[in-house]
Amino acid sequence: MIWLNSSKKYFHHIHGVNHNHPHDDDALNPANNRQISIGKKVLDANQVNANINRQLFTEKGIFVLNIMSSPGSGKTTTLEKTLNILKDDIRCAVVVGDICTTNDADRLSVSGMPAIQINTDAFGGDCHLTAHEVKHALDNLNLDDLDLLIIENVGNLVCPAEFDMGEDARVVILSVTEGEDKPLKYPLMFRESHIALLNKIDLLPYLDFDLTLAKENISRIHPDMKIIDISAKTLEGFDLWIAWIKEKVLAKK
Repeated sequence: MIWLNSSKKYFHHIHGVNHNHPHDDDALNPANNRQISIGKKVLDANQVNANINRQLFTEKGIFVLNIMSSPGSGKTTTLEKTLNILKDDIRCAVVVGDICTTNDADRLSVSGMPAIQINTDAFGGDCHLTAHEVKHALDNLNLDDLDLLIIENVGNLVCPAEFDMGEDARVVILSVTEGEDKPLKYPLMFRESHIALLNKIDLLPYLDFDLTLAKENISRIHPDMKIIDISAKTLEGFDLWIAWIKEKVLAKK
């Protein structure tokens, strides 16, 4: 496992520009119009690096997944099980984003796959990864030995959806402990993702979660979204999830 502390030398997160956090009092002031143009420059700069990443991934034939969710959805556990299933057939590496700690990368490196940890706490803890950070992490990987790169983004259903990493597909994980209304409350995340994993379905007998309603809400935001029901605990639904990954990896090659 390799640990990188994000220095944000290229640009850092500007609160109140792209993300309307409650503590950003300045963002509520109409006089601060300059923040809008700054925010556009931040996203434009990120897109430049995302395009560089995408070209590199295409040249190397690497399929790239950007996996996003709220904290506690079972994202890391899902990746642990996914890597253990794939490791004998597909050469894979993981880039993990967190504000602090190397806990997730430590867990994922047990699979034997390379795991690069990016911490975003240098400027107070950004709520998302940037294409520049991923580009920097690639320096620690032998891309010629990879078929699949998985980016585990910072746990958040808002900010990561705005930043392109150069990925081929975005995956959003929604657990049945979170509520059926999450797709309606955080529509950008579900609109920008290509596939949704409904996780922890082993808990459905003990919850009031309406699985049908959750899927209807996802379809309202993204009518063509592929949805797979899974349990990272029992591996239910993983055959469909793994088959989807293998199909995409093969197509990219």
